[in-house]
Amino acid sequence: MKNGAVPVERVYRKVTKIGNSLGVTFTKAALKKVNLDLGDDVEIIVNEQTHEIVLRKAAAVPQGLDPNFFEVLQANVNQYHQTIEGLKER
Repeated sequence: MKNGAVPVERVYRKVTKIGNSLGVTFTKAALKKVNLDLGDDVEIIVNEQTHEIVLRKAAAVPQGLDPNFFEVLQANVNQYHQTIEGLKER
């Protein structure tokens, strides 16, 4: 393993039918390694260009913060991306 490389464990699973949906199951050991448990919220990121799906534990919304805050923030960052990048150069 190269210096600074992060160890990655590969596990292969099949997409299966779960009720009226399709899903992938995880072992308890795999979930424990990423600090996930039954009932935890997860964020799913779908990258159509690379055909990859990233699954990670969802960030907890601080108490008193509107749950839509992060969506609005991301929309603004996307909308004003060029302006924000220009400010970095100043």
